[in-house]
Amino acid sequence: MALTKHEIAEQVFNELGFSKKRSIEIIESLIEQIKKSLESGEDVLISGFGKFRVKEKKERKGRNPATGEDAILPARRIVTFNCSGKLRKKINGS
Repeated sequence: MALTKHEIAEQVFNELGFSKKRSIEIIESLIEQIKKSLESGEDVLISGFGKFRVKEKKERKGRNPATGEDAILPARRIVTFNCSGKLRKKINGS
């Protein structure tokens, strides 16, 4: 099961003592800042966690799986995530 924004806000409420409303505002603000940085093409580095990076994908040939027809996939930007070494070690139990 995935961790939700609501569950993160609950943790902020329980651990830091902010009101529930303020906890939700903090989480929403954090996410908005990350989105704004990524929209402008900036990387987002969170020490000890990882790095969100915007990458450019070129136009390429593809295929419609339903019809089998060839198609041209347009150029686009995608977000990738690379976890930090510390997080990788925690995940792997080292």
